[in-house]
Amino acid sequence: MRTHTCNGISRADIGKSVTLIGWVKSKRDQGAGLIFIDLRDREGVTQVVFKPENSKENSELAESFRAEDVIQVIGTVEERPEIDGQSTFNTEIATGEVELIVSEVKVINRAEVLPFPLDKPVNNEDLRLKYRFLDLRRPAMARNMQLRHRITKTTRDVLDEDGFLEIETPILSKSTPEGARDFLVPSRLTPGSFYALPQAPQQYKQLLMCGGVEKYFQIARCFRDEDLRADRQPEFTQIDIEASFVTEDDIIGLTEKLLGRVFKESIGADAPASFERITYQDAMDTYGSDKPDTRFGLHLTDIGDVFANSQFKVFSGALKAGGCIKAINAKGLNSASVGQIDKMTKAAIEAGAKGLAYIQARGPEPADWRSPITKFLSEEELQGLKTKLNIEEGDLVLFGAGDWDTVCDVLGRVRLMCADYLNLLEGNTDLNFLWVTEFPLLHFDKEEGRWHAVHHPFTRPVPEDEEKLKAGEYAGLRAQAYDVVLNGYELGGGSIRIHEAELQDAMFTALGVTEEEKKTMFGHILDAFSFGAPPHGGLALGLDRVAMLVCGTDSIREVIAFPKNNKGTDLMSDSPAEVDFKQLRELYVKSTANKDEKGLKKPQQPAAK
Repeated sequence: MRTHTCNGISRADIGKSVTLIGWVKSKRDQGAGLIFIDLRDREGVTQVVFKPENSKENSELAESFRAEDVIQVIGTVEERPEIDGQSTFNTEIATGEVELIVSEVKVINRAEVLPFPLDKPVNNEDLRLKYRFLDLRRPAMARNMQLRHRITKTTRDVLDEDGFLEIETPILSKSTPEGARDFLVPSRLTPGSFYALPQAPQQYKQLLMCGGVEKYFQIARCFRDEDLRADRQPEFTQIDIEASFVTEDDIIGLTEKLLGRVFKESIGADAPASFERITYQDAMDTYGSDKPDTRFGLHLTDIGDVFANSQFKVFSGALKAGGCIKAINAKGLNSASVGQIDKMTKAAIEAGAKGLAYIQARGPEPADWRSPITKFLSEEELQGLKTKLNIEEGDLVLFGAGDWDTVCDVLGRVRLMCADYLNLLEGNTDLNFLWVTEFPLLHFDKEEGRWHAVHHPFTRPVPEDEEKLKAGEYAGLRAQAYDVVLNGYELGGGSIRIHEAELQDAMFTALGVTEEEKKTMFGHILDAFSFGAPPHGGLALGLDRVAMLVCGTDSIREVIAFPKNNKGTDLMSDSPAEVDFKQLRELYVKSTANKDEKGLKKPQQPAAK
């Protein structure tokens, strides 16, 4: 239906007959039947011209066109003319030196009035998602889809060159306790039993290693029933990688090569050949985050030594309880408004703090400082604070006191807010890749009174901690785990895996898995480990998040063709939706949800006594 795309004609085609087909992007009626149409397809835009002296009928038809009508045009390519000595070239499009003079036109399909313009920003995301089939025509979305394709193609190329096999794993699998809630699928053929959609292909890829595949990858669909946010969806995609007979350095080197090629081949950006590495402990101590943005300073500083003998109960109490005191000096932010300080205080409280102490340095000496806490501090402490934090006029100092985890988390969040208020990243195009290593293996949940895996149950402890795991000494164990971070976003993570049945059994014991549960939930993988399983490890990159950063957007919904909104709903297809009771009956499932008069679901109310 066409000889060229709307981005495919140039001066080399002048004088040639060309056929184009696409959508009407815009129309400019110059009067007397002279009409200019910008015709758009996926590749770009060409200006097509209807002249009444060529065909009055064609010009009259063109007058009826409106945005997003689909038309086919045949014409001759000509150079754009000069008008009154001025060039009419359009340097903003690739075809801007030429235009198509129409000799024939055919209307392929008419478009109704659009719910929103496709050539301007649209702030109503729900409207965009409802009409996603239109939203995808917008140039920014078209570019995002093309870049996402480039990322996946490059991934396949790099891994194929390195000897990896792309292997699919089951979507219908077994529910096992691995983190988030599973999406469950009832089985009609086995009444009362359920499949689970995979949160990740973790066990299957390890079983492939047990099967001697050695190098596996998959562009894997994953599902997690969890609360949503800008960079989270109930269904998402991983670049899933696993290899046998490898070390942590092998996986890290492969990932650096892969990401370097992805950024180079998609947007022409150069990533470093090797990324900086930092331990989890150092990342939290310095940045208050296990996915730190290292493009700016505002480091956390431990000031416990300054207040070792303090009479200020907030600080002394934290130290006596085995906690810590840290601070951030946000230089130049002493002019922070009451509203900004209130927002940071709210963020601190949400992270588990009781409040947020601060000092506004209105002058060079402590006597000039404005703060709700300086009256409780001695002159020696104030001078020690000034020296250690290099406090100068114009600074804003923010404090955290309490247990180490909470203090780091609180100040990590506050640090990002300070950077935003100071515009530290305005215009910044750096790509600060980073590895975070040596994560804790286990985390103790005080509310539940039990240990949880920080990554997942198959993560291997460092060699020095293996015997401690077997002996039941769980506090402080370190994992052979690693996350790759870019500009404060976790791109993905992985680990060297447990491959021995005995060590895996000890890990399950640490997590409170009973002997019966070990057999029913994990018997297959324990069996596999007992038949000469090779040492192996791997990593999973979040394809959606990688694409988000490559495309320069702030939400993964911008790089997914048909995403859910922040309530997990597809507004375009109106899903999830109710199904006929006969379908539920065939599955031996009965809903306990009720509907109120507005059609909204509500819990079953108890009967009146």
